[in-house]
Amino acid sequence: MNARVERTRHRTVWVSDTHLGTRGCRADLLLEFLRSFEAETLYLVGDIIDGWRLKKSWYWAPSHSEVVHEVLAMARRGTRVIYVPGNHDEVLREYVGLMVGTLEVQRQAIHTTADGRRLLVLHGDQFDGIVNHAKWLAKLGDWAYTLTLELNRQFNAARHRMGFGYWSLSAYLKGMVKGAVSFIDNFEHAIAEEARRHGVDGVVCGHIHKAEMRHIEGILYCNDGDWVEGCTALVEQPDGTLQLIHWAEERQTHASRTRVAAYAA
Repeated sequence: MNARVERTRHRTVWVSDTHLGTRGCRADLLLEFLRSFEAETLYLVGDIIDGWRLKKSWYWAPSHSEVVHEVLAMARRGTRVIYVPGNHDEVLREYVGLMVGTLEVQRQAIHTTADGRRLLVLHGDQFDGIVNHAKWLAKLGDWAYTLTLELNRQFNAARHRMGFGYWSLSAYLKGMVKGAVSFIDNFEHAIAEEARRHGVDGVVCGHIHKAEMRHIEGILYCNDGDWVEGCTALVEQPDGTLQLIHWAEERQTHASRTRVAAYAA
């Protein structure tokens, strides 16, 4: 009989940009992560379901349904689930202020940590000039990004066959492009300024698929990343401590430690 797996306890978890409905979504890793913890509150910080991609062509793997079922199961177990829609699942913005089943839909939220800090929670697409003023260009960029993710998938399949762990080719290329680095920096500062305008201590967002936690002119900026490249989330511990979880890396480290323990035994 299998031993019962003990779940990690977090006060709060933030997840965004899972892009369910696309081939790039790492639903397998996301499902593992969701099953690894219990939390008082789970924030879904936008682009959970990729409506843009589903409108063009239907793709929905069984693992994507399992992710949805796990989130609903968490809500049934007592986790408060707050859905803050992004630009790819913007259709849900029509339901802001309402309950969709057991999920609360909010345009943005204010979260108070256990140590008293107030954090603005929003997806962040409203601070992306391309999304707001040239949607056709945003969709062209989405096409190019999808192509890069497919190359990333094939690249990592080859790495897996050679015994190597997951490595994000697309994230590496993004970091090498000067324009992308400038865009990210401008985005982060705009988000931090929005938090300052709300009179809060920090902000949690998604949208740009780059996990980060740093102070920007006195404002704590947190981006929980994504589940197509980095496979990351932001968590709050019971004492209010915030931490970025890099699930693919932690999973690989845990597997290595398990193998070492097995050899030692």
